[in-house]
Amino acid sequence: MSTREAGELRLLAVLTLPGVAQSVRHARLFLRDTLVPEHVAPGDELLDDMALVVDEFAGNGIRHTASGRGGKIDIALWAGDGVLRAEVTDDGAGGARPVMRDAAGGESGRGLHIVAALAERWGHRANGARTTVWADFPAVRSPRG
Repeated sequence: MSTREAGELRLLAVLTLPGVAQSVRHARLFLRDTLVPEHVAPGDELLDDMALVVDEFAGNGIRHTASGRGGKIDIALWAGDGVLRAEVTDDGAGGARPVMRDAAGGESGRGLHIVAALAERWGHRANGARTTVWADFPAVRSPRG
């Protein structure tokens, strides 16, 4: 999956959180506080979709990487022409990359399938020992009153 050129996206905000389960909730709140109302209207289902994707990315980073063992996660939100991007960077998993598993009948392993269904596109990149997963969504701006 391709990423957009960096020049097309404007960084809105970054939040660094400890690699603990409670940080997933804080990541969702950060997303909502950053995007509403300037970039997404309150109650817009896009906000729920983005929050679910950030929840999956943050939760996976905390559960499956060094972020959950005393590390951290970074949440970054970007906006560009017709696109909103959510990124989560974790402390890495020894070179492992996000993998979509066959989740048929399983109680876990569905997260990246959900991401693929909700996002316009998604992907990942290595940043040294850290890994960033990102998802793009079509931008919806709230009406100006």
